Amino acid sequence: MTTETTVVRNRRKLRVGKVVSDRMEKTIVVSIERLVKHPVYGRYVRRRSKFKVHDAKNECRVGDVIRFMETRPLSKEKCWRFVEFVERAK
Repeated sequence: MTTETTVVRNRRKLRVGKVVSDRMEKTIVVSIERLVKHPVYGRYVRRRSKFKVHDAKNECRVGDVIRFMETRPLSKEKCWRFVEFVERAK
């Protein structure tokens, strides 16, 4: 039995990133770093993307590596939600 909602849910984006801030209530900031080749000089440059992620239980801490998924807009900048821990910070 397939419904429209399950089809949409399966297409939601999943990302893995590192928690860089947990100072907000029920919100964490997650950073994803990638290497991009510079178009002229050929050297690899680090590029960062930051995402605000909903953490309902306030269980994530700075340094944790987490998996998070796309969701409906929860606030002006927050449209991702926490799924699971990949690695806990020491």
